[in-house]
Amino acid sequence: MMKILWKLFVLPFFPFLLFAQTYNISGRVGDKNNAALIGVNIVLTDGSSGTASDNTGHYSFNNLKPGEYTLRFSSIGYKSELRKVAISDKDIVLNIVLAEEAVEAGQVVITAGKYEQNMSELSVSASVMPADVLERKNFISLEDAVRYLPGVNMTDDQLSIRGSSGYGRGAGTRVLLAIDGLPFYTGDTGQIIWESIPVTDIERIEVIKGASGSLYGSGAIGGVINIITKKVSDKPVTYIKALAGGYDRPKYKEWDWSGGYRYFNGQVISHSNSIGNFRFTASLTRLEDESYRQSSFYHRYLGYFKGNYSLSPTSSLNFIFNSMNQRNGSFIYWKNSRNALVPPDADQGERIKSNRYMAGIDYKNIISKDFSLNIKAGYYRTYWEDQTESANNSAANVYRGEIQSTLSLNSSIVLVSGVEASLSDVQSNLFGSPASGSFGVYTQGDIHFDIPLLVSAGARFDYNKLDTLNAFSDFSPKLGISYSLSDNLKIRSSIGTGFRAPSLAEAFTSTYSSGITVKPNPNLKPETNTSFEFGFNWNILSSVNLDAAVFQNEYYDYIEPGVDTDGKITFNNVVRARIQGYELNPVFHVMNGLDFTMNYTYLWARDIEKKKALKYRPRHIASASVTYMFNSFETGADFRYWSRVEEIDDELVSLGLVPDGELRDNVYVLDLRAGYDFSKLRLPLKLTLTADNILNYYYVELVGNLAPIRNVTLSAEFVF
Repeated sequence: MMKILWKLFVLPFFPFLLFAQTYNISGRVGDKNNAALIGVNIVLTDGSSGTASDNTGHYSFNNLKPGEYTLRFSSIGYKSELRKVAISDKDIVLNIVLAEEAVEAGQVVITAGKYEQNMSELSVSASVMPADVLERKNFISLEDAVRYLPGVNMTDDQLSIRGSSGYGRGAGTRVLLAIDGLPFYTGDTGQIIWESIPVTDIERIEVIKGASGSLYGSGAIGGVINIITKKVSDKPVTYIKALAGGYDRPKYKEWDWSGGYRYFNGQVISHSNSIGNFRFTASLTRLEDESYRQSSFYHRYLGYFKGNYSLSPTSSLNFIFNSMNQRNGSFIYWKNSRNALVPPDADQGERIKSNRYMAGIDYKNIISKDFSLNIKAGYYRTYWEDQTESANNSAANVYRGEIQSTLSLNSSIVLVSGVEASLSDVQSNLFGSPASGSFGVYTQGDIHFDIPLLVSAGARFDYNKLDTLNAFSDFSPKLGISYSLSDNLKIRSSIGTGFRAPSLAEAFTSTYSSGITVKPNPNLKPETNTSFEFGFNWNILSSVNLDAAVFQNEYYDYIEPGVDTDGKITFNNVVRARIQGYELNPVFHVMNGLDFTMNYTYLWARDIEKKKALKYRPRHIASASVTYMFNSFETGADFRYWSRVEEIDDELVSLGLVPDGELRDNVYVLDLRAGYDFSKLRLPLKLTLTADNILNYYYVELVGNLAPIRNVTLSAEFVF
């Protein structure tokens, strides 16, 4: 009788109980040697969710309703895998082994269209540096890593993609840097603070080349670099890294200012865990460098937190917090060429203190399989002060917000639209107390045709107000196509416009330091550009891939620092600038475990009015990398070259501010690396040894500033 009553009570509610029941899909991703693959992209092809493998290769999808699901596994250098699973009444465990491939055409990127796209379908040139490359090269700072990206060169800490920038003296950037899509540049100088981002928490670096103003607005006139942080593991994972290294002694006695070796070291501890529906990762990083240059040391402390709270199977909140506290010396340029590692006497003992904090929140809601909503908000606080002759200091706050929707109108059309705004305020004896604000609205549609053709079209409208400068607005359209001539040959082309508002530092800086006077220019205007490129990707053989592109960028009212007739530095609008060139990026999968890549960029960067080269743009930029993996052992070499820069700040030399500052030459840098993973021996340990600038080649990126000399680093990583 009780059984009958129980059935009569339960059966009417059984469909609802079944509907409410949820399950999980989890597993591990590895290679043929059973080594864990980190940062593998795993997505549900219905678009409802995505994740990445953690430091142990594990992944999971939680709170899934019963039904059929298709999972796509993709990672650079490996063949994509599609697996179908059916959930009925229990959790699913799905372990995957990925096979190596020369180039992964199925790699998923987010930055180009602000939603997940197959890299082979993009109408613009893009490249990706995954977590395993960051780890095997033992990068301490993100700034060191981006030097190895194709088409990229650095002048000290100033980033340039395809010659978009020279050297802005720490003011402004033409490449927008974002962390998980949230812009990350300061409110006063408008620059990128590379050292504040912990490298060990990066899943991959996505680079989009050329003007991206139609989606990202001001600052993306030269391209976008998006730092995708590692997904949070739902299992307890503790990661510890310790590194130590040192610089060689200079071969010239006149340069050996310390009379001994100079050392550096660092420690990282990170832990991931979950509490109910809340998953988090927290890490602390400590770095110390005595430096090969006098008065160029630093003591750096980084804090990082990322959390994910699952509100429902289709909505979530993501939190991110990042901090950097640093004390460092100051080295702007050398005393002279005989004292190349020593600053001028007046700069001895200068110190800089900086504290930077960034917080962001990201709400994602998949309203249906065809429509999703993404709301982001961020706050970035910077404060720094220096103990120099000018005693400069600055406190800046930046508030940002964005609402984005992604709509699939049908199986062929995806529409991304959004609105964003930002506010900045500054209190400084260097820039005064200016404020700025911006507002932008954008939309972009990607249309797939029955033939293998993708057309991407979009536009953005921006309004900017920079304190006392006149308000201005800009309209930035873009059109791109991607067409598959065959399964192995794909062509792409795009044309678009962009703009960049002057940073507060470019317009209002007034200071004196190291013999250099900088004066403000309240008449500075925004710069604009038109960008065009044509490229192709060709799988010539199963083991050879070639990506190539030609490009031309026309800049108007281009902003560059110069020296006025009174001998003072100021930022001015160069009336016209033109940058043309081409890129060749071949990849060779020679045999199992052996890979070889090359990158070459030719630049023709000219000031059209003055009929001379733009400053700090090398004509030729090339790099090559070879990696060999055998079981748990890995070794490799990386080579970088760029030709002698044609134009520098000659006025600094002629006025005697930088003695011997004209000295520069072609650059050749060779790095070696080797590592061993002990996980097969059931030890949670990996050792990596790197030797950078092994030839001990002396070179400069910036006038009167010698780049790092030969140095060696040994690191040990533990994953529990």
